[in-house]
Amino acid sequence: VHVDETRANIKGKLAYVWVLTNLHEVAYIYAENREGEMIQNLLREFKGILVSDFYAVYDSIQCPQQKCLIHLMRDLNADTLANPFDEELKGIVRGFAELLRGIVQTVDRYGLKRHFLRKHSASVGGFYKKFIAPDYQSEAAINYKQRFEKNREKLFTFLNHDGIPWNNNNAEYAIKAFSALREVIGGLTTVKGIEEYLILLTICETCKYSGLDFLDFLRSGEKDIHAFA
Repeated sequence: VHVDETRANIKGKLAYVWVLTNLHEVAYIYAENREGEMIQNLLREFKGILVSDFYAVYDSIQCPQQKCLIHLMRDLNADTLANPFDEELKGIVRGFAELLRGIVQTVDRYGLKRHFLRKHSASVGGFYKKFIAPDYQSEAAINYKQRFEKNREKLFTFLNHDGIPWNNNNAEYAIKAFSALREVIGGLTTVKGIEEYLILLTICETCKYSGLDFLDFLRSGEKDIHAFA
């Protein structure tokens, strides 16, 4: 399951919408805040692999996780630009880029298949030994050393499973559908209204994932999208 969240405007009051998708279905859920209690309760019994960004509320969910490496790359790039003379940080960035380049080449050639990806586990170990184990002096390098150490079990989960992406693009793509709706309705809605919008958006986007026409499904009278398909 891929998960992400974004802001919603309820008559000028800040709220949030969470999105969950598994590449076949998508669900949008309203929450009054971003504290994470709702999503943690929702996924309490989930035992699959959760793909997410680095938002801390996901860490307490007890299941295997894959953190989005694109988010990590963006942060590394931004901090490198902010610290252009930090050679220690540059070393970490170069090492991570080299590691990821080899992995992505394998994905491009063979897809997300454990049989081909697990060979990179040795390269991951080498990266940690060469670029994360050393003691650093710069604040930026120390911060990334700690970040890589903290998330070691969640950065490369995809190497040992079939069909697990190394990024959270699918949830971000699903979020865009709500962002477009948010621009249309602005803040002119109530909690009841946004929840009803989200039900319709959930059905609409799941129909798209299934290659179905949203209006045809509504007109059919069917209540099960898969049965309609």
